[in-house]
Amino acid sequence: MADAIFLNDTNFELYRALIYAESGITFTPTNRSILESRLKERLREKNIASVSEYLDIIRKDREELKGFLDSITTNLTRFFRNQAQFDALEKHVIPEIINNIRKVPGTIRVWSAGCSTGEEPYTIAMLLSEILPKVWNYEIIASDLSLKCLMTAKEGFYAESRIVGIPDNYLAKYFVKVDGGYKINADIQSKIKFDYHNLKNESGQRNFDVVFCRNVIIYFDEAAQTSVINRFWDAMASKSFLFIGHSESLFGMDTKFEFLKTEWATLYCKNI
Repeated sequence: MADAIFLNDTNFELYRALIYAESGITFTPTNRSILESRLKERLREKNIASVSEYLDIIRKDREELKGFLDSITTNLTRFFRNQAQFDALEKHVIPEIINNIRKVPGTIRVWSAGCSTGEEPYTIAMLLSEILPKVWNYEIIASDLSLKCLMTAKEGFYAESRIVGIPDNYLAKYFVKVDGGYKINADIQSKIKFDYHNLKNESGQRNFDVVFCRNVIIYFDEAAQTSVINRFWDAMASKSFLFIGHSESLFGMDTKFEFLKTEWATLYCKNI
C-alpha cells in the first residue's frame, strides 16, 4: 500500500509527463505534495491499490483521465475577484469597443477561459448588463477543464458564504433568494454558454472582443504558456483585449500582444 501513499521518483515523473502532455499543467518537485494529495483522494474514491495501477487506467480510459485532471486543478475563485480589472473593463475596455472600435451596435463576445465554478463569467455578465447601451448585446463563452466545476457553474446556485463581494444592488437585481443561498436569474444564465475545454487544444472559437484567462497560465511552463497565449491571439478579433491574473505577465514571452496600462489595471491588447 506504500505505493498508493507515496509517489516514488519514477512514478512522479510518469504522472508529471502525462499531466503535461494532456493539459499543459506543470508539476514541479515543489508542488509534488499537491499531486500526491490529490492522488490519495482519487485512489481512495476508486478503491484502487496503487498509483502504478491507476496510471495504467488513466492511460487507457479517457473519461477517467478527465476526472483525474479535474481533481488536480485548483479552482479558487469568487465574484468580482480583483475589482480593479472589472473597473478597467467597465471604464476603459467597453467604452473603447463601442465608441472607437466597433462603433456600429452589435454583439460583444467574451471568453472566460478557466471559468471554474462560474463566478467570473457571471460577474462579467452582470457588469455588461448594467453598462451596455440597450442597442448592444453580449454573449459569453465560459470554459474549464473541470467538469465538476462546470456543473456547479451551469446550475448557478451559490451558498450565502459564496456571494461575498457582490454589491447589494446586483444581488437584488440578478439573483433570487432560495433555500440555503442564491440562484442567478435566467436572463443572465441565457447569456453564457458553459463548455468543457482544455486550453492545451485549439478552441475553434473566433472573434472574441475580450478574453479573461486569470490565474491559469501560472500553472503552465513557458512553452505551454506561449502556446496558450498565441491561441488566444488567433481566437480574438481585431482590436481586442486580454485580461490575465494580476500576478501573471507576458513579459519576455514570444507573443504579439501589447501591454496596456489603464488608470485602473493593466491588461493586454491585440492592436491590429
